[in-house]
Amino acid sequence: MTDGFNHSIRDPLWSDINLTEGYKKLFYSYPMQKLTRIKQLGPAYLLYPGAVHSRSSHSLGVYHLTRLIIISLLNNSSTLGVIPHFKPKNIKALLAAAMLHDLGHFPYAHALKDVVTAQHEQLGASFIKENSELISIIENDIGTSVDAVVKIIDEDISTTDEDLLFFRTILSGTLDPDKLDYLNRDAHFCGVLYGSQDVSYIIRNLVYTQNGKLAIPIEAMSSVEHLLFAKYSMYKSVYWHKTTRCATAMIKKALLLALEENLFSEKELYDLDDESFKSLFDKNRGTLPEILFTKVRDNKLLSLKQTFDLASLKEIDNKTKTELELILLKALIPYYPNLNYSEVIIDIPEKISFEADIPILDSDGSLKPFNEVNTLFTKEVVATFVCSLRKGRLFLPNEVDSAKVQPLLNEVLSAYGR
Repeated sequence: MTDGFNHSIRDPLWSDINLTEGYKKLFYSYPMQKLTRIKQLGPAYLLYPGAVHSRSSHSLGVYHLTRLIIISLLNNSSTLGVIPHFKPKNIKALLAAAMLHDLGHFPYAHALKDVVTAQHEQLGASFIKENSELISIIENDIGTSVDAVVKIIDEDISTTDEDLLFFRTILSGTLDPDKLDYLNRDAHFCGVLYGSQDVSYIIRNLVYTQNGKLAIPIEAMSSVEHLLFAKYSMYKSVYWHKTTRCATAMIKKALLLALEENLFSEKELYDLDDESFKSLFDKNRGTLPEILFTKVRDNKLLSLKQTFDLASLKEIDNKTKTELELILLKALIPYYPNLNYSEVIIDIPEKISFEADIPILDSDGSLKPFNEVNTLFTKEVVATFVCSLRKGRLFLPNEVDSAKVQPLLNEVLSAYGR
C-alpha cells in the first residue's frame, strides 16, 4: 500500500494524491478521461457557478480515500478492531474499482437516472470488461483481475470471495469514500460549508471487526451524525434546491420527449459525456426536446409555481406524471393558448434514505445497529428529514399566474389520490 506510489496528482481537496505507474495509467486512460467531460453536479452550476468540477476529479478522490481507509484498517491500533488479512491482488482490485466506479455514469448528474433502464454500475462493469485498454492496464500494469474489479463495482454479479464482498461495503455504505468525497467536494466547489467532514478522524476510527464487518466505535458515533446532517443540508441547499431540480426536470422531460418521438434510442445514451449528450439534441434542432434542452443550457428556466406534499399521495411514476401534466395543460390552455406540453413539468424527486447502516462497536466488543444506539437519528427523525426534503414541484413559464394554477393542481392531485 506504500511501495511504488511514486507519482502524485495535485487535488484541491486532498492535496497530493499518490499513485503507482499502473494507477496513473488507469487515471489517464481514454475511458477515465471521458469523465473529465461530465460535470459532477450536472446543471447545479446554474445555481452555483463554481460547481463545474468533474466526475474525474471525484473518482480520483474516491480512489485516494479508499486507499487511506485500507491503510488505516491494516494499521489498526484499536483495542476493539482486528487487523484484516486481505489478498494483495484483491486490494489492488479495490483501488481500481474505486477509481472506475463512476465509469458508467450518465451526463447531467441524475437527470437520466429513472429514464433509462440500465444502472450506471452495470454499464460501468460492462465497459470495463469490453475495453482492451482498461483490461491491459488492470491485468498487466496494476496486477489484478478484471473479474475482481467488476464484481466490486456491480453488486448484481455473484461472488463468494469474502474480500470482494467486504470491499463492496467499503464502497457503498454510510461512511463510504464515495460520500466522503462528494459531500466535501461538492460543498467546496459550491462555496458552502454544509458538506464538510472531518475525513481524517472518520478514517482513523473505522475498524474491521471479528466477524468481518466495517464498524465505528461508539465514542466516534458523532462522525456518523455529522455526515447525516451534512447530507441533509446538501440536499436542501444544493442537490434539491428548486433551481437544480427545475433544470434537472427540464432535461429529463426533454429526454423523455425525444425518446417518445424516436429522435434517438436509449442505447445511444450509454457511454456519453456532457458534450456528446448535447450533440444528440443538436441533431434535432427546432424540435420541442431540443428547444427545452437549449433553454437549460442558456439558463432560461421555467418558474416554480407550486410545491406540494408527497406523503399523502400514491407514488407517481413517469407514466402517471405524463398523464397529470397533460390534464394540467388542457386546463391551462384556455387561459394561455400558446402554452405547450414541454412547458408543463411536474418534478418528483427519487426516494432517498437517511438510515445509517454502519454498525456501532460498543466498549464491550458487541456490534449494535446505529439507530438502536443513537438517540438523535431515530426512525421518526429520519422520516421527518425525508418529508421536509422530498416535495413535489410544478414548473411552468413565468407568465402563468400561480393563483390560477393552485386550484387546478389541487383538483388534479385530489382526483389522483391525495
